[in-house]
Amino acid sequence: MKIFVDTSAFLAILNIDDNNHSEARKLWNDLLYSEKILISSNYVLVESYSLIQRRLGVEAARTFHDDILPLVNIEWIDADTHRAGVSAFLSASRRRLSLVDCVSFEVMRASGLKTVFAFDPHFSEQGFKGVS
Repeated sequence: MKIFVDTSAFLAILNIDDNNHSEARKLWNDLLYSEKILISSNYVLVESYSLIQRRLGVEAARTFHDDILPLVNIEWIDADTHRAGVSAFLSASRRRLSLVDCVSFEVMRASGLKTVFAFDPHFSEQGFKGVS
């Protein structure tokens, strides 16, 4: 089984002050010891690096790079997926829904992924199931 990993999960894993930190660490450890394949996108990586560095500092970004990312398969976004994500983003006209989220939804649908490791409610709004 493949699981998509969102920025909100990466942040919760690294940030001990995050409200979801304890749950994120437990779920992350469970996922690492399972047969599940973890997937994310280069768009999520850019967003994650930026937020981790800004909120937690360069050392946390290095931990993300060295200790977490090697365990995740990265889907590189092509022009068609980007265009579909932008179209969904603009059509939604929602201030709190990001382009990265819309591209993630496109990646998940195109790959047949139904489960996400995320603490962002937009994924469940789109019909995706969270890990448990």
